[in-house]
Amino acid sequence: MVHRLVVSYGPPEDPAAFDAHYRDVHAPLARRMPGLVRFTIGHPSAMDPSQPAPYLVAELDFDSEEAMGAAFGSPEGQAAAADVPGFATGGATMTHFDVQTLT
Repeated sequence: MVHRLVVSYGPPEDPAAFDAHYRDVHAPLARRMPGLVRFTIGHPSAMDPSQPAPYLVAELDFDSEEAMGAAFGSPEGQAAAADVPGFATGGATMTHFDVQTLT
C-alpha cells in the first residue's frame, strides 16, 4: 500500500524566490530521501474562489508509513526538513495517509 505525504505551502512573501529555491534547492534535497517512490508538485487553484488555495502542494509517496518515517529519520530527510523554514515564508502544513483506491 502506498503511503502519501502531502505538503501544502501557504502564499510566500516572494513567490519568485520561493519557486527558485524550491526548484533549485529543496526539490533536489527531497528527491534524495531514501524510499521515495513518487514526488509531484503543483500550483492549485481553488474550485470555490471564496476559499484560498495553497500556493504549492507537494505529494511524496513511499511504500509504507514506516518507509516514510525512515526517510525523514535519514540524513537526507533531516536536510530536507531543515530547509523548509528558510524558504516557506507562508508556512507549510504536512499531512500523511495510506492511499486507498476506490473502485
